[in-house]
Amino acid sequence: MTGLGTYWRTLRHLRATQLLGRVQHRLHRPRLRLEPAPPLRTRGGRWVPGARRLPSLLGAQRLRFLNHDHELAPGGWDDPALTRLWRYNLHYFDDLNAQGSAQRRDWQRSLVERWIAENPPARGTGWEPYPVSLRIVNWIKWALAGEALALSWQHSLAVQVRWLADRLETHLLGNHLFANAKALVFAGLYFDGAEARRWLATGLALVERELDEQILADGGHFERSPMYHALALEDLLDLIDVIDAQGPDSGSAALSQRLREKVPPMQRWLQLMTHPDGTLGLFNDCAMDIAPSGAELDRFAAELGLAPPPPPGPGLTPLAPSGYLRLARGAAVALLDVAPIEPGYLPGHAHADTLCFELSLHGQRVIVNGGTSCYGEDAQRQFERSTAAHSTVQVAGQDSSEVWAGFRVGRRARPRGLEVGPGGPDEPAHARGQRPGLID
Repeated sequence: MTGLGTYWRTLRHLRATQLLGRVQHRLHRPRLRLEPAPPLRTRGGRWVPGARRLPSLLGAQRLRFLNHDHELAPGGWDDPALTRLWRYNLHYFDDLNAQGSAQRRDWQRSLVERWIAENPPARGTGWEPYPVSLRIVNWIKWALAGEALALSWQHSLAVQVRWLADRLETHLLGNHLFANAKALVFAGLYFDGAEARRWLATGLALVERELDEQILADGGHFERSPMYHALALEDLLDLIDVIDAQGPDSGSAALSQRLREKVPPMQRWLQLMTHPDGTLGLFNDCAMDIAPSGAELDRFAAELGLAPPPPPGPGLTPLAPSGYLRLARGAAVALLDVAPIEPGYLPGHAHADTLCFELSLHGQRVIVNGGTSCYGEDAQRQFERSTAAHSTVQVAGQDSSEVWAGFRVGRRARPRGLEVGPGGPDEPAHARGQRPGLID
């Protein structure tokens, strides 16, 4: 049951731009612009294949997302029997750039044709801004890797970009808005002409604005989910890649340099929040096999000329701005969450997991959190965000933070009085006696 107090404790953290954006998102419907696509830009640089995911296209019409297989019936892009998250993944077209993509080329081309024919502009899940953003990037990556897009596909792509440019997710901000910006940069560098330059200018301005806010001083992504951090790292690498592919005359060289400075700390953060078996610590909204692996992201970064940081050493390593700690002693590695729910205006991926931890022994995960298997507002989602689903103390059956309605948080827990004390002889000197800055 939620009352006025819950609503107040939730809404008071929002920014004015989010409230105004929500009103605009509900009331404003952009005018569909169906004129021909702009011309294509001549590429002057080298395109590097991006981070590879596992294939999701299992047959001409059969797809697998979230460990669930489904045969796509004619017109079944919005099948209500499928979860919203599964349908979102269906519209991303990640398989175009997945492992072994060339072997499924005929299936992929057929699926693109089907999507255009069965998803008329501005209707259905596929035209929500987030799946539009990811699909734009995936289609352009596919083209830059050598796939010739038919003129009708280029036209559809331009219509999608125009729609997105008028549907930016300012009511959500965070990773959604960054995905919108990334798509505009990709489109602005793929197409040419005045319209493409406007897309590029908007995308670059948003990326520049969001970079310092979303990437913390320790390299962590500000939503404090290892999975979303890995996705954010992929975003930065993709942006470097597309800017480099268009050559020095693209007008984006300064941003490329800024992105290159952000990547090494992000790689280090991801290493520290990864277990010895290569799997992510399941903190906040986090699941396996959604983001590319750390090894795959390091491979991609290396091909872009960015060397990975050295592997984590023994001892205690605090990630103070993020609010996490890694402790390695002999055969044991522990990951500890001492973070507040931040950013305050964007708690949609936060869990009531304050002071939880995960532990690996001899390279195997022994104590873990429950992770995330679904989105929505059902009982499963509520349980997965609850304190009971995490390796921490639950007092009197209550959640440490007031998680509700799938993506909302009212009252928030904040660790206080934490100190990083002296450890053994193998502890790095820089870790002794520190007080993480986000812990009050």
